[in-house]
Amino acid sequence: MLCITCNSISLQIICKTCQKQLLAANFYKKELEKDFFIYSFYDYKDLEDLIQSKYHFYGDRVFNILGKLSFKKFADNFEFTHPILALPIDDHTRHDFSQTAILAKHLKSSFIKPIFNTLKATNIVKYAGKNLEFRQKNPRKFTYSGVKNCDVILVDDVITTGTTILEAKKILKKQGINVLFAITLCCFLS
Repeated sequence: MLCITCNSISLQIICKTCQKQLLAANFYKKELEKDFFIYSFYDYKDLEDLIQSKYHFYGDRVFNILGKLSFKKFADNFEFTHPILALPIDDHTRHDFSQTAILAKHLKSSFIKPIFNTLKATNIVKYAGKNLEFRQKNPRKFTYSGVKNCDVILVDDVITTGTTILEAKKILKKQGINVLFAITLCCFLS
C-alpha cells in the first residue's frame, strides 16, 4: 500500500518516516474555564486531512496511529494518586468506527481505565464547520450510564469552541463525577 501522506510504499497507512517526521506530538494546554484544562497534541491545521479520515473506511487505521503517537505516550507517562477512568465523548459508530473510542483505548495504563459506551449524545447534530452560536443553540443533550462518584478524563478528537466538552462535564458533575481534565487529539491554535 502507499502512505497517505507521502505516497511511499508502506506496510502501514502512514509510513514510519512520516510518523516520525510529520506526526511528532507536541503538548498544548488550554484553560477552558477556571481551573479546567484541555490538553491536545497537535494543531488542527497540521492534521486537518488526517482528521477528515474519520469520514472514510480507512480512518480507524489513521486514528490508531495518531492515538499511539500521542495518547499512548501520554498514558505511559501519566501518574495519579489512584486509578481514574477515561470517557470518550459520544463514542458512536456512525462511520463504521468511533474515533473517540480508538483514542481512549490508547490511554489504557495502570492509572487510566477507558470505559466505553457510557457518555452518549441524544441530539445527533453535526458541529463540523458550525459557529459557537449554532453549537450553543443545539446542545448534544448527553446522557451518562456509567460508574458514579469517580474521577474521569474526557476524551475527544478535536476541540474548537469547547462547547461539547463543557456540556459533557456539566452532565457528569450532576452524576457526582469529577472531571479532572479533557484530552483531545488536536485543537485550533490559530
